[in-house]
Amino acid sequence: MDPVSQALIDALQNNKPAALATVVKTRGASPRDAGAKMIVYPDGAIVGSVGGGEMERRVIAEARAALADGKPRYLDLATHPEARANPSSCGGAMEIFVEPLLTTPTLVIVGAGHIGAAVAQLARTLGFRIVVLDDRAEFVTPENFPHADERLAGDLVTKIRDIEITPQTYVVFVTRNHALDADLLGAVVAQPAAYIGMLGSQRRAATMLESLRKQGIDETALARVHAPIGLPIDAETPAEIAVSILAEIIQVKRQK
Repeated sequence: MDPVSQALIDALQNNKPAALATVVKTRGASPRDAGAKMIVYPDGAIVGSVGGGEMERRVIAEARAALADGKPRYLDLATHPEARANPSSCGGAMEIFVEPLLTTPTLVIVGAGHIGAAVAQLARTLGFRIVVLDDRAEFVTPENFPHADERLAGDLVTKIRDIEITPQTYVVFVTRNHALDADLLGAVVAQPAAYIGMLGSQRRAATMLESLRKQGIDETALARVHAPIGLPIDAETPAEIAVSILAEIIQVKRQK
């Protein structure tokens, strides 16, 4: 099996974000034939090639943009500058389809209490891959979280930093330890998560955000945080709070 096919299977089987760029048509002298493929990862790493040079760099940039917004691209690129200025020149051109691979959105739930369990149960029915974190190993169990794909116990700040955050990642903080709020949020707020939400009152949210401002966190990054978390539906029980949280996540997901 060729490396591109292997990378494609690996991305699909392991839920890795990647985009597939395929040469669908060529004109004139082109470095690759129709059918040539390249896998592009969010950090710009590639497997395969669609020709190299400045043209390939443009394809990589478009593929990374496609991974960020989830939308495919159809590119008509000249492989030489004179090809676009003069269609009769010997310079070639390539038409390339860039497709972000569909991965299952991941919901990271930090906090394994009653609300975290209710969020996990509801999120499973909505098709999310679920990762649960807590500093109490006795809470992060298959019995408490049968719907989770991963259950992680230990220092929360360390664990959240070990998780790969992508544009398909949704992060929910529903912890009992408010003292960790700023450190936890600071670990992910600059990452490209699709959604970041934190449970708590308006006062708690304001205090936490101000703490991060003093640490030099960019205001644009802070503006992405949903705190207090969830849509205002006067929720009271863990199940009702889970509905408000997932409703807000769906709203953000659809708007994106």
